[in-house]
Amino acid sequence: MALVTADMVKELRARTGVGMGKCKEALDGAAGDMELAIANLRKAGIASAVKKEGRETKEGLIAAFDGKRCVALVEVNAETDFVTKNETFRKFAEEIAAEIANTNPASLETFLAQPYSKDASVSIDQQRAIVMQTVGENMKIQRLLVWSKGEELSLAAYTHMGGRIVTLVEIQGASDQEALAKDIAMHIAAEAPLYLQPEDVPASVKASEEDIASAQVKDKPAEMLAKIVAGKLNAFYDQTCLLRQKFIKDSSLTIAKLVENKSKEIGKPLTVTRFVRWQVGAA
Repeated sequence: MALVTADMVKELRARTGVGMGKCKEALDGAAGDMELAIANLRKAGIASAVKKEGRETKEGLIAAFDGKRCVALVEVNAETDFVTKNETFRKFAEEIAAEIANTNPASLETFLAQPYSKDASVSIDQQRAIVMQTVGENMKIQRLLVWSKGEELSLAAYTHMGGRIVTLVEIQGASDQEALAKDIAMHIAAEAPLYLQPEDVPASVKASEEDIASAQVKDKPAEMLAKIVAGKLNAFYDQTCLLRQKFIKDSSLTIAKLVENKSKEIGKPLTVTRFVRWQVGAA
């Protein structure tokens, strides 16, 4: 086996444009054979795709997968909206979401390095590079999220605008309330709450809102200021906190009241414990 030197790695990088780490791996795997290393990089889709790697990926798609043990979200980006509507790109995003749900990786970095289930000879990141060749644009797996299921949990994801916005909601207290969670997920897609409840609003944000409110009513009598500022802060909570928002399907109910009513109906206490709202490019 030929000794792989730093100069060999630099030469392979110069000839292929592939990163130093991948070049070292390729040379080690090829026992120092430069041409074989290049061939292996090309087979993995890395060498021919590398020229696209530096291009910006501002468009994308968020895919969700509801697995047996968890629900997974993944954002996959490309250069143009045209490619994100391509069937090959969309299928890749859906397959990647399923891979995440089935393997529950600890991090994005770990996920990219793990073997692709449909071809264990390549990693997830190498499969991405292969798909890049087909769609003709740079692609990036931007972020992932996995929420585990449980006996007393109901999870539901909602996809909006063809995958440009995806929301995920968790309700604790019962495992058969996916319909309720789905309704709330749809509400979140439309109303874009920032926090679950007022208690979750950071102290710095609250202080800033109070300062703004105070400045807006500084000419009011002193005895009225505190009450007016409190009212404006409550209005802020009504707009930004999920449980305080008016339900889009029935404005006579807040989300908190909607959940309370369902709790009474089924005879079990239900609680919305967390939610996310992902939008392409907002990572």
